[in-house]
Amino acid sequence: MRRSRMDVLRPTLIRIGGRVYRKNLIQEQAYQHEEEEDFCAGPSDCADEPCDAFVVEETEKGFQCRVEVPSPLYKYIIGKKGETKKRLETETRTSISIPKPGVEGEIVITGQHRSGVISARTRIDVLLDSFRKKQPFTHFLSIALNQPAIQEKFLQFKEEVLEKCSKDHGVSSSLFQNPAKLHLTLGTLVLLNEQEIQKACDLLQRCKEDFVDQIAGGKPLTVEVSGVEYMNDDPAVTDVLYAKVHMKDGSDRLQVIADQLVERFVASGLMLKEWDRVKLHATVMNTVFRKDPSAEERNNTMTGKSSFKERESFNGRNILKIGLISRDTPSGSQSWLAFINLHSSLCRTKKDLLNKAGSLRTSTSERCSWTRCVFPRGSPRMPLATTRRLGS
Repeated sequence: MRRSRMDVLRPTLIRIGGRVYRKNLIQEQAYQHEEEEDFCAGPSDCADEPCDAFVVEETEKGFQCRVEVPSPLYKYIIGKKGETKKRLETETRTSISIPKPGVEGEIVITGQHRSGVISARTRIDVLLDSFRKKQPFTHFLSIALNQPAIQEKFLQFKEEVLEKCSKDHGVSSSLFQNPAKLHLTLGTLVLLNEQEIQKACDLLQRCKEDFVDQIAGGKPLTVEVSGVEYMNDDPAVTDVLYAKVHMKDGSDRLQVIADQLVERFVASGLMLKEWDRVKLHATVMNTVFRKDPSAEERNNTMTGKSSFKERESFNGRNILKIGLISRDTPSGSQSWLAFINLHSSLCRTKKDLLNKAGSLRTSTSERCSWTRCVFPRGSPRMPLATTRRLGS
């Protein structure tokens, strides 16, 4: 129906309670029609909603959707005294079934309307994503640098620093990394159950097959560890001192492998993307070790918040002048790519740790081993150097 100029200038007037209202029939009808579409849509009208990431099944009583959630995250869906769960159920008109605490299983969302089930699932996903980011990391992806030649040079560096810089503020032997645990951290992960751990292991193996073997060319990667740098702005107030790592042949193959590994883990959702490139560095001194030689920082890598409220910095000016030079020996050297599990009950002692470390090996000619080490609660673990850049 087309409105004439006269309709606009002289609309129908309605007097209610001493007030005059203008009646616009066309707009009123359109609004009623839109309102009816918005609130009276049936299940079939939701077919085009963006829910391809999960499956909504139709049942005899309506619809249901299953969500795989690690048991440590159940409490965030339940909320204090069950308030979060009740609110979700009320607002989406669904019923949410959650396994008992500590029992791995699926959260099941059921409802009479598909749209309600989708809404509940979406809200749960948002909650899980938010709280997962706040969890302290449980695992990290690293490349071991504990070959004898590197350990020997590191101990020489430590001895020289203590001999020449022990009188500098904050410098002590407790700051140094364990030479057997020198490593490059590529990224940190939050893996909350065995399924997620297995997913990460499978992905690491696929990375090896897809591009690591090809980039390495079936030969060991000989690296040079030379020079030290500090993480903060003032060398006189240093918390983390690290050694710089380069390929001996000047190529960027190690950097490419590190970057592609992180890209794959980020794409899988197992790791958060923080920087465009991985910073190849090996922590040699860290003030967190002063508190506990076997401590790893349970920090949120996105916020950089340390688990220790106070850290006593040290003066690293003179240490920077000493530097650090170490080189892998070409003969018999190995390139190790390791996936370190910090939380496992498989090993109880350091000896067990070494004996039970499982490995995913390439062919003998490639002389390259992929090792998955397991560290139980309370056992000696690999200390982590915390920086805002890598959270490692």
